Amino acid sequence: MRRRTCLLLASGMLVSASACGLTSGSPMVDEVKPGSIGKGLPLDGADLTVTSKEFTEQLILGAIMGIAFEAAGADVLDRTGVQGSIGAREAVKSGEADGMYEYTGTAWITYLGNSKPIPDPHRQWQAVRDADLKNGLTWLPPAPLNNTYALAMNQANYEKYGTRTLSDVAALSKSDPGAVTLCVESEFANRADGLPGLEKAYGMSVPAKNITQMDTGIIYTQAAKGSCTYGEVFTTDGRIKSMNLAVMRDDKRFFPNYNAAPEINTKALKKWPAIADVLNPITKRLTNAVAQDLNAKVDVVGEDPHQVALDWLKAEGFVKEE
Repeated sequence: MRRRTCLLLASGMLVSASACGLTSGSPMVDEVKPGSIGKGLPLDGADLTVTSKEFTEQLILGAIMGIAFEAAGADVLDRTGVQGSIGAREAVKSGEADGMYEYTGTAWITYLGNSKPIPDPHRQWQAVRDADLKNGLTWLPPAPLNNTYALAMNQANYEKYGTRTLSDVAALSKSDPGAVTLCVESEFANRADGLPGLEKAYGMSVPAKNITQMDTGIIYTQAAKGSCTYGEVFTTDGRIKSMNLAVMRDDKRFFPNYNAAPEINTKALKKWPAIADVLNPITKRLTNAVAQDLNAKVDVVGEDPHQVALDWLKAEGFVKEE
């Protein structure tokens, strides 16, 4: 619990880190030393602050970054769990925090104001990297982890209908319109990069009576039960694996790429260039499968995000216990 609290000296009250915003935080005090990263303690003497958004995957990624910095010798302040998408990024821009894992698609569309994503994931990252330099942000190489939209179904329907790609789903919607029923969020049902754009890109039209809008968490349960043939999911969600859902491949690459990558304050990186050497090997190992496993440990099993991050870093040999 020490990682989730901050001390308000004026009142002597202990409150959650998210309630403290970006004005407080707590030191990371993991007893770790270099494994395959951080040898020679290249960050010895550095005082670094890590941040993240508030959802499970971000909490884990924020902890991964912070623990890696610790192993390389830095003193680390934990300001993970910021509410909303903009707060954490703005903290890194201002220098109030030194780094976080951000998503290329989010930066390109939400922060940088572009309407059309770039289909190639590496070119998408390059475009974000180049555009954000003027904002005082440096993007390190991205992870294979791509937390984007997808449609998924249970194994019974997977075997029954034989769809493997979104093109297959489009074909099924024409040959057997009643077979394609969807459970989606209201936002996905109306966004240009959601269902309307998906239907246009794949040349399908799902009748309104076949579309049910509901909260995100319920979608996974309903898809697993088969109450709807296809549910809108996020590709790194741990419930995909725990509920044994089959994900349809986006063969026309309609959905934007949301690859996770370290977003670092440029001044901090110039002062401590070893940040890149510490993070790059870890980022390369972050895949959708890894993210699903780690997210499931928190969302399905109920483990602590920081402990999940620490256990993974040790299991991968990146850090060792002190």
